[in-house]
Amino acid sequence: MTNSDYKHSVAERLMRYVQVDTQSDPYSGTQPSTEKQKDLSRILVEDLKAIGITDAELDEHGYVYATIPATTDKKAPVLCFCAHVDTSPDSSGTGVKPILHKNYDGKDIVLPDDNSIVISTTNHPYLKQRIGDDIITASGLTLLGADDKAGVAVIMDAAQYLMEHPEVLHGKIRILFTPDEEIGRGVNAVDMDKLGADIGYTLDGGERNHLEGENFSADGVHVVIHGVSAHPGYAKNKLVNATKVAAAFLDLMPKNEWSPETTNGKQGFVHPVHIEGGAELTKIDFIIRDFETAMLQEHESRLEALLKDAVAQFPGARYEFVVKEQYRNMKEILDHRPEVMNYAEEAYRRTGLQPERISIRGGTDGSRLSFMGLPCPNIFTGEMGIHSKQEYVSVQDMEKATEICIHLAQIVTE
Repeated sequence: MTNSDYKHSVAERLMRYVQVDTQSDPYSGTQPSTEKQKDLSRILVEDLKAIGITDAELDEHGYVYATIPATTDKKAPVLCFCAHVDTSPDSSGTGVKPILHKNYDGKDIVLPDDNSIVISTTNHPYLKQRIGDDIITASGLTLLGADDKAGVAVIMDAAQYLMEHPEVLHGKIRILFTPDEEIGRGVNAVDMDKLGADIGYTLDGGERNHLEGENFSADGVHVVIHGVSAHPGYAKNKLVNATKVAAAFLDLMPKNEWSPETTNGKQGFVHPVHIEGGAELTKIDFIIRDFETAMLQEHESRLEALLKDAVAQFPGARYEFVVKEQYRNMKEILDHRPEVMNYAEEAYRRTGLQPERISIRGGTDGSRLSFMGLPCPNIFTGEMGIHSKQEYVSVQDMEKATEICIHLAQIVTE
């Protein structure tokens, strides 16, 4: 940044934005999945206009598009910064009460509305690196929503700086705020022609220094188990209970491997995320994850083999097994566009950081955008303990991310 006196707005913005409930809903068929996500998007449009961006708009699908105009005539790739407004369905986002803990001293943070919720360096070792920072948490009853409102606040802060400092030379920059990232639909209805960007960066990562250019490839599997219904009083030799078939199926899954709770690093997994039904019909949803796309089919074949074994134990039962592609490893695209990661690494260095390339055991909007023609790695924001009441974020991490965005704008133009 060219002005060390700049007063960052990330903390104020985050604490304001998290108070707007934007939880998405995986079982909704609408776009966006919840109308309340637009409540924050409308605020963002007004905030963008307040800093001088004239074309900020919210479309009917819940996307915010805006442009930071170029300050140079030099031809440069159009850069996009992207973050999502929705919060995870895993924990309540209603009535979030953000708390700023200034100059964190390394002690346990006991949240006031539920003293059983404690954020400690034991459970969150990264906190040890943030002693002295200002830490934002929720109050103990909800998640915070730093995932990804920290990214939203960072982009807004960078936009404010660039609009206030036209002496910083950069090309055209597009801003994209998306709904429904947490349920895998974040870019379903993005108008790529309207966006008109050449390279992008999502602001949706965790620890300082981390730069994410690789993520899981992902499929979903929907299993339907059909039993045979009968009155329980007269069910002998007639009833085939689909819930018992489902239980037998899940019991066949390995206990010490192949699951989120038993894997890390580059290991993939198969994870049942939802089950519902009764004696006649039971449904189970799985997510399948691996860094090697080809491994997804192997995981799915193994899962279906277990299902066949379970169904075979219950004559008369049958099943359906439906695979749906969700997203793919962005590395498959970024390997062909090495300059995109190189730009980011140079921005980290200019900010005084040593970039560390890591892999995401998950996905971002950037993974799907990469396959839609917009190569799009992921930059840290400091959001930690995500999807839980122990979520927290360092203000100083967010400020560093803002600086990276500003340097990126210049580097891409250079």
